[in-house]
Amino acid sequence: MKNLLSAFTALVAFGMIAGAAEAADLVLYTSQPNEDAQATVDGFKAANPGLDVQWVRDGTPQIMAKLNAEIQAGNPAADVLLIADTVTLERMKQAGQLMAYKSPEAANYDKTLYDADGFYHSTKLITTGIIYNTQAAMKPTSWADLAKPEAKGLVTMPSPLASGAALIHAQTLAGVSGLGWDYYKNLKANGAIAAGGNGAILKSVASGEKAYGFVVDYLPIREKAKGAPVEFVFPKEGVSAVTEPAAILSSTKHADNAKKFIDYVLSQKGQEGFLKLGYIPARNGMAVPPGFPARETIKVLPINAPEALKNSEKDVKGFADIFGIKG
Repeated sequence: MKNLLSAFTALVAFGMIAGAAEAADLVLYTSQPNEDAQATVDGFKAANPGLDVQWVRDGTPQIMAKLNAEIQAGNPAADVLLIADTVTLERMKQAGQLMAYKSPEAANYDKTLYDADGFYHSTKLITTGIIYNTQAAMKPTSWADLAKPEAKGLVTMPSPLASGAALIHAQTLAGVSGLGWDYYKNLKANGAIAAGGNGAILKSVASGEKAYGFVVDYLPIREKAKGAPVEFVFPKEGVSAVTEPAAILSSTKHADNAKKFIDYVLSQKGQEGFLKLGYIPARNGMAVPPGFPARETIKVLPINAPEALKNSEKDVKGFADIFGIKG
C-alpha cells in the first residue's frame, strides 16, 4: 500500500511540475547548484520583468536522462539548457536537438568558447586543478608531482563515471605531451583511487583522509575562505575546464524568450551574477572571484568537443580499466 501511495504521490507531483512548465514563459533545465540556479533565474527575471520562469535542477547525467526520456515521448518540457559541458551539447547538436542562435553578446567572448554555428555558448570557466591538505608534506605545483613517491597512496580523484567534469579532465590531460594516459597508469601504480564526484574529493582531502586530489576550483577556494585546511593549485602544465554552456532546444515553445535568456547569461549583467556566485566569468574583460589568481595567469588546456564526443565511450572504458572501476 505504501508503494502504491508513493507512486501515486510521485505521479501527482510530476503532473503539477508538468502543468507549471506548460504555463511558464520559459523552462530551464540546469545542472547548477540549487542556490546558483535560483540566483540565475532571479537575475534573468529582473532583466525581463513579467516573465514566468520554471526551472529543474539535477546533475548533467540525470538532467540528460530526463530530457532524453521526454524527447523520446515527443514532449520535451525544456526550452533552454544550462549544463556542465560542451561535449554533451555537441552530441545534441549533431542529433539535431538544438536551435542555432548567434547571440550579439558572443562578440565579447573568445571564439573557442562558443559554437561557430551558434548552437551553444559557454558562460563560465570551471577548471579542475589540484587540492591538497595544508598538513601535507609536499606542496604540489605540477600534475606530475602526484605520481611521485611522496604522494604514494595519498591521491584521490573523481570518476568519469560519476562526473562529467572528470571525463573532460581525463580527456584533456590525455592530450598533453608528457602526461597522456600513461600518466593515469602511473597514478594508479602509485596507489591513487578514483571514485564518486568532486564533493567527495573535497571532503576526503579536507578531513585528511587523503592528502591530494583532483577537484573543480570553486569548491576548495570557497571552503578555504570558510577556514577549511585546504589549498588549491593551478598546475604549471595548465588546467582543464568545463564551461557550463547554454543552449536552446530545437523543440522550444518559447523561442523569443529562450533567446533573451542566452543574451542575458552572456551579457555583462549576467556574467556579473556568476562572478558574485564565485565563478570565473567566460566573458572577456571580467574580474575573477576572491581567492583566484588573475585570469591571464590561468592556463586553460584545449579540448576539441567533437573529438572528445567521438572518443567519450572509449575513454570512459579506458579510465575504468586503469582504475578497476565497474560501471
